[in-house]
Amino acid sequence: MANRKLEPYQLCAVDVVAQIQKGELTTVQYAQSLLSRIQERDPIVKAWAYIDPEYVLEQARRLDEIAPQDRGPLHGVAVAVKDVIVTKDMPTQCGSPIYNGDAPKIDAASVMVLRHAGAIILGKTTTTEFAAVTVGTKTSNPHDPTRTPGGSSSGSGAAVADFQAPIGLGTQTGGSTIRPGSFNGIYAMKPTWNSISREGQKVYSLIYDTLGLYTRSIGDLDLLADVFALHDDTPAPDQFEMRGAKFAICKTMVWDEAGPGTVAAMDKAKQLLEAAGAQVDEIEFPESMTDFPKWYKAVIALDGETAFLPEYRTSKEKLSDAMKYNAENRENVSHAEQLDGFDKIACARPVVDSLLRPYAATIVPSVPDEAPIGLESTGSAAFNGIWTWHHGIKIGTFYL
Repeated sequence: MANRKLEPYQLCAVDVVAQIQKGELTTVQYAQSLLSRIQERDPIVKAWAYIDPEYVLEQARRLDEIAPQDRGPLHGVAVAVKDVIVTKDMPTQCGSPIYNGDAPKIDAASVMVLRHAGAIILGKTTTTEFAAVTVGTKTSNPHDPTRTPGGSSSGSGAAVADFQAPIGLGTQTGGSTIRPGSFNGIYAMKPTWNSISREGQKVYSLIYDTLGLYTRSIGDLDLLADVFALHDDTPAPDQFEMRGAKFAICKTMVWDEAGPGTVAAMDKAKQLLEAAGAQVDEIEFPESMTDFPKWYKAVIALDGETAFLPEYRTSKEKLSDAMKYNAENRENVSHAEQLDGFDKIACARPVVDSLLRPYAATIVPSVPDEAPIGLESTGSAAFNGIWTWHHGIKIGTFYL
């Protein structure tokens, strides 16, 4: 039986670029296919905080007029942008009534890079309030509408998983990129801290905040890495041999929170690697890092008080109770405790680097278990914060 031809909305970014380059697809045709998909599915998934179909088509028409030799590496590819990242031509509302309809006249640095590469900015996706709480949004999980898509990058994760966009931008302060990636069954990458400019994102914690990337293929992540100039000091080898390669399994100090799904997935990952001829070691963090959750909370408690003071002072009545909790530092963390957290986290980074350095990759849990039922909460980020403060690269997928 012949392979069924994919609809344009089903294509990954690398395939969109290739088909447009060959003249097999126009950007307008591609945009129309995505908009039809969104019209059909968004009443169920509710991934969008703002989208203007006419403006999407206007961008597509302009891109079709560009001569082939002048087109960028993302020419015609649609990108869903989390609504805490500013865009000059559509509102940035941060999931809060305080900024309802607010439209800054500037792009975030990440959006500038994407536009220059030829991307269509498809629209703004839902976020929890200021990307700072675990109270759920209107967005549902596209695989099961009774379950959360995770957060705070709820809409971006759901839109990519539901074929409403091939690429999504998220942010992560705790687990806001990796958790939706896992719950929605897509690739999610939290790049090394500050390797992509955060200018133009709503600030929660400067030491933790990171731009995140969503795709449905590794090829698309590779394409985005080139667009954002992400690279290691030492280039990766042209070929990687699984047989004989060393991998680590690290369950972390919060393993007690793992449910049966995560336990089974980690066991399966080990079995698959060993079956392919790899060496797999189980490693543990040293006892000196047992208090990591305490350090993490000490830093973020005062960072939240600083970041949200303007909204608290000017529009307290429009903030949710969860946001007021953040702005009022109801954890009662002192400045001395925060500084102690900064210092201990800084000391822990080289320890973790030394622990992981011998391995080709380290496999860790992304979430406690499968996406919880209900939209009231976006789920726990217990397994993500460790890697957010470490500032390293972490890729979360549906099976980890």
